[in-house]
Amino acid sequence: MPPPRFYFSLRSPYSWLAYRDLVDHHPDVVDMLDWRPFWEPDEESARLLGEAGGSFPYVDMSRAKALYILQDVRRLALRRGLTIAWPVDRVPRWEVPHLAYLAARRLGSGPGFVDAAYRARWEQGRDICDVATVGAIAAELDLDPRPLKTAADDPDVRAEGTRALLAIDADGVFGVPFFVHRRDKYWGVDRLPDLVAAVRAAAPVVAMAADGATAGSGPSADEGHAGGCG
Repeated sequence: MPPPRFYFSLRSPYSWLAYRDLVDHHPDVVDMLDWRPFWEPDEESARLLGEAGGSFPYVDMSRAKALYILQDVRRLALRRGLTIAWPVDRVPRWEVPHLAYLAARRLGSGPGFVDAAYRARWEQGRDICDVATVGAIAAELDLDPRPLKTAADDPDVRAEGTRALLAIDADGVFGVPFFVHRRDKYWGVDRLPDLVAAVRAAAPVVAMAADGATAGSGPSADEGHAGGCG
């Protein structure tokens, strides 16, 4: 059975909040998830995605929704004891951080990159679409910064990014955070407790047999604004 899929965006404040809830309160679930990046493709990524037969569910955000999100995220962060530093996206190119994540994942540092990028963007207000910021994150993780800084211009990483965008399309993801667990889908940070409960219920339970051996068992059984961006 494939692991639950967590579609996250380094751009989304709700995705950041879901990430913090996961690592702060549900660390057992964190390691069970298949972490998949979600980002708005640039012209080149959109071209590659279209040539591969996919599409991206992009809808322009209204001013009213943007203002609501500012208020809502501030409330949710305060409730969690988090201090948010709103970043200024001057010339955002979301391939820069998200394809850098794919490059970091190849080097075994995917989770570390996500943690550092979220902290840089939402807690320090830094521009993660700036390759200098990506390079600084790589150095923080003791990684060679070159593969991460050049990921958006690497044809091989671009191809992997196209496959990631196709997965978004195939799973019907329309916003983040978005979770897919077996046949069920969960959108928004408000749905995280339901996802956590479902994942834990499906996880194998280690039982002690009479002879002291262990045996695994588990159940066979295999959606307004819910705190999500999209």
